[in-house]
Amino acid sequence: MSLPYSFKLTLQSILRERWIYLLSMLTISSGLAFTAITLLLVYNIDSATRKLPEKFSVMIYLKDTATEDERNAIIAAAQKDRIVAHTIFIPKEQALKELKSTLKDSAFILEGLGDNPLPDSIEVRFKSESVEPEAVQRFMGTLKDLKGIQETEYGEQFLSAVHSLRRGLRTVGLTIAIVMSIGMLFVCYSTVKILFYRKEEEIETYKLLGATRGFIRLPFLLEGAVIGFAGGLFSLAEVLGLYYLLVVSLGTTFPLLRLIAFPIDLVSLIPLSGLLIGMTGALLAIGRIKY
Repeated sequence: MSLPYSFKLTLQSILRERWIYLLSMLTISSGLAFTAITLLLVYNIDSATRKLPEKFSVMIYLKDTATEDERNAIIAAAQKDRIVAHTIFIPKEQALKELKSTLKDSAFILEGLGDNPLPDSIEVRFKSESVEPEAVQRFMGTLKDLKGIQETEYGEQFLSAVHSLRRGLRTVGLTIAIVMSIGMLFVCYSTVKILFYRKEEEIETYKLLGATRGFIRLPFLLEGAVIGFAGGLFSLAEVLGLYYLLVVSLGTTFPLLRLIAFPIDLVSLIPLSGLLIGMTGALLAIGRIKY
């Protein structure tokens, strides 16, 4: 069957069964819109939590008796690790000055302490892509046998909580995407199957005229593609409309909404996902029909 003729049959079928097509398109559109909004939410929360560890650091407090050689050995050992971006030595005098600056009007409480109670310290900063709980714990293990260290400090619970949140969100997003995809596949599958049985007499005529299986199947495959792609376009319009409402219209009243990012890839991903779902559902339907 020539492709133009298949398109002609598909268009005739859409016009004849427009209410079935419209219902299927709207169902797929709703499913894709819900999935896209969920993934958009996951994407934005994941992006925000990814930025949290950028200022994450480990503080190494030195003993008062620590020598310059011991201090240099600690810095050298830290800088050897591939996850370390850089180290900063903070003398106790600088630490006290920064503490007074932080306390501001309450700095007078330090006056009665006499000598500087703060120790020299080394701040270790990590590469942003390497701030993983396991990697940081491994790094902390390399410091145990070094001399001159009095204490180490880092936000272990904070780091673990951030990464647990990111993993949980990704799992939820993936689960919703899979469940909704299965549901939309079933819609396309059922629609194409219904359309097939509504054309049984027409198909029997084609068979008597010697039509091949490909001749009969191609229009149904195109119908599934049209249902899915049109549903994807409707879905994209819904998502863009909601994004415009939140960011542009309500963004002036709630500035926090302006931080919501919209990945440009979604503009093509949503319709193409609908197209793939529609064609897959149609293939499953016509593959299981005996004729």
